[in-house]
Amino acid sequence: MLRKFKNLIHWGNNPKPDISLSSELYQQLKPFRLPLILVQLFLLFGTLGYLILEDYDLMRAFFQTSYTFTNTGFGSLGEDKFGTITIIFTAVLMVCGAGVVTFSVAFIMSVINNGTLIKLIKEQKMIYKIARLQNHYVICYHNEFTIQLAQQFLESHIPFVVVDNSPDFESQAQKCKYPYYIVDDPHTHIAMLKSHLSSAKGIVSFSKNVADNITMVVSARLFEEELGRKPYYIIASANSQEEDKKLRKLGCDSVISASKLMAQRISAMAVRPDMENLLERFLYHRDTPLDLEEIIVPRYSWLVLKKLKEAHFRDVTNVSVVGLTQKDGTYITMPNGNTIVSSECKLLVIGASENIRSTKRLIMKKQKPQEVDYV
Repeated sequence: MLRKFKNLIHWGNNPKPDISLSSELYQQLKPFRLPLILVQLFLLFGTLGYLILEDYDLMRAFFQTSYTFTNTGFGSLGEDKFGTITIIFTAVLMVCGAGVVTFSVAFIMSVINNGTLIKLIKEQKMIYKIARLQNHYVICYHNEFTIQLAQQFLESHIPFVVVDNSPDFESQAQKCKYPYYIVDDPHTHIAMLKSHLSSAKGIVSFSKNVADNITMVVSARLFEEELGRKPYYIIASANSQEEDKKLRKLGCDSVISASKLMAQRISAMAVRPDMENLLERFLYHRDTPLDLEEIIVPRYSWLVLKKLKEAHFRDVTNVSVVGLTQKDGTYITMPNGNTIVSSECKLLVIGASENIRSTKRLIMKKQKPQEVDYV
C-alpha cells in the first residue's frame, strides 16, 4: 500500500522528468480557491456565532456549524433549546450553506468537465512514466507506417515514445496500444523534453510531408548540440531522390522511401522468388532462429590488424561473415579469410541470435581469447 502511494505522488528514487507541468496544473486549480475560501469563511462565521450565542465550546460550535451549514443533520446538540436569535442565525446559516455548497459543486464540476485538468493530470503521469526510459526511440508523427513500426518494436521489446499533434491522436494511440505517447508538435523543445529525448537512442520521423521531417532532423541535431551528447541515430522518410539528398545533408543517418522499398521487394520476388522466400522465412520473422547483424570492431579489440580467418568464427561461435564495411565506407562482399580486419570496421555476420551475441563478446575482448587458440 505504501509503495502504491509513493508511486502515485512520485515520491522516492524514481527518475525526474525533463519537464514539469506543475505551473499548468496550478493554473487549472486556481479557480478552486474561491469555493474553498467561501466554505472556510462561512464555517468560521458559524463557529464564532455559536460561541457567542450559545454556551458551546469550540469543538461543539464547529460541529454544530458544519452539519447545519451542509444541511446534513439536525438535533444532535439540543437545538430545541435555541433562543430566537440563534434560530434566526441557524436559518440564515442553512440557507447560505445550501447556496455556497451548490455554487461550489457546480463551479468544481464545470472546471472538471472542461477536461483540461484531467488531461494535464494524465499527461503528467505519462511524462513520469517516460522519464524511466533509457536508450529508447522517439517516433514522430502517427500514420500507417508508425503503427507497423510500433508493432515491430513491441514484439522486439524496443522501448519507444510516439509523438504527434493531431486532434484525435490520443484516441488513436490508445486504440493502437502505444505504451508511451505525447500529444504535441514533435519538433518543439517542449515535446523533446516531454519525450525524454535527452536519454533517447534515436529518432524516427515518418511524416508524409517532407518539410516536417526536415524540421524534425534540424531540431534534433540542435537539441543534441545543446546537450553536448553523442549523436542521435535519425531515420526519416522521403518521397523522392531530391528529398533523400536534403535529409542526408541535414544530418539524417538513414532515409527510407516506402515506394522504393516496395519496388525493390517486388523486383526481388519477381527475379529471385526463392531468395525472397528464404529472407521472408528467416530474417523478417521475429521468432526465426537466424539473424543478421552488423558488429563494429572497436579500436582496442584483439582482432584489429589480424586476418579474418584467425578469428575462427565458424568453429568458435558458429556464425559466418558475409560482409565487411571499412571505416571509409568501402564495402567488401563475402570477404575471404585473408582479409585484414581494420579498426572500427563493421562485420556483417549471419547466424543464430545467441551465437551473434557470443561473437560480439569475442570481438570486444582486448586479449586473444583462449578458445581461438585451441581451434
